[in-house]
Amino acid sequence: MKTGKTGEIRPAFPGVNGVVLALIAFAGFPIGDAIVKSAAGLWPAPAMAGLRFAIGAIGLATILWMREGRAGFSVGRPWLHAARGLALAVGTMTFFSAIFVMPLADAVAISFVNPIITALFSGWFLGERMRPAVWVATLIAFAGVLIMLRPNFANFGWVAVLPLISAVAMSTMIILNRMVSQQRSIWAAQFYIAFWAAVFLTMASLIGHFSLPSMQIETWPGWPLLWRCIVVACTATFFHIILYMATMRSSAAAIAPAVYIQMLVSGVISVVIFDDPMDLWAVFGAILIMASGLLIWRSSRSPLT
Repeated sequence: MKTGKTGEIRPAFPGVNGVVLALIAFAGFPIGDAIVKSAAGLWPAPAMAGLRFAIGAIGLATILWMREGRAGFSVGRPWLHAARGLALAVGTMTFFSAIFVMPLADAVAISFVNPIITALFSGWFLGERMRPAVWVATLIAFAGVLIMLRPNFANFGWVAVLPLISAVAMSTMIILNRMVSQQRSIWAAQFYIAFWAAVFLTMASLIGHFSLPSMQIETWPGWPLLWRCIVVACTATFFHIILYMATMRSSAAAIAPAVYIQMLVSGVISVVIFDDPMDLWAVFGAILIMASGLLIWRSSRSPLT
């Protein structure tokens, strides 16, 4: 992995196709999810998420300072970066909370309604034209979500809705990312979103600690929690950089279907490591969500749709 003086990442892994890099990145993301799930009960979800992003922000700040110096920390429209961090904080906090109590595969599958919500938000907030396929895919996706929520809602109550809230928050973050995509280098963009996410998650942790018994932080983070947060911060940053390099080799439309390997890997981890198999209805719901995403992908490539 090589970087230029401007902070931009130069193409690495010569000869490796962008789709292959995307497959590596998306297959790697569930590793962090599994580590987070293994930490259930050690700390409240907001506090663990806040620690994870604080570690990430410190690492990214160090890299940004080494590459760009003080100039790397100057930024325009700071409120926009704060909004990105808030969306990421909400998305991460709700997703961490979900996988603490739900099967990993189910939570990941429900969160994959994200591309559909992003397509809707793009039409509403960015003025992008809404294709008929988007509306069809939306109906298919939410049918899949309802099917997957059915058994989880019976078992976990309103907690089962958390992955859906996470998907909405992450879609909001994507829209905000588009609005700042040309402002700074990738290192600056990553640092600011991690910094603000850590700030908002710390605030949420303090509020929860003093107002909700279930969110009280009873001890300082021990090594079992600390190493998990360090590994999650490092692996998430690494795979996001791999994904960024994939977009340098291939178009976003070309690599979009690779995202669904994340659902497959999460399913294997859920079954093999956590002994949480998906029933047939859950599998059917996941297939509907995947089909809706592929329909969006196909329509974005075809000018006739």
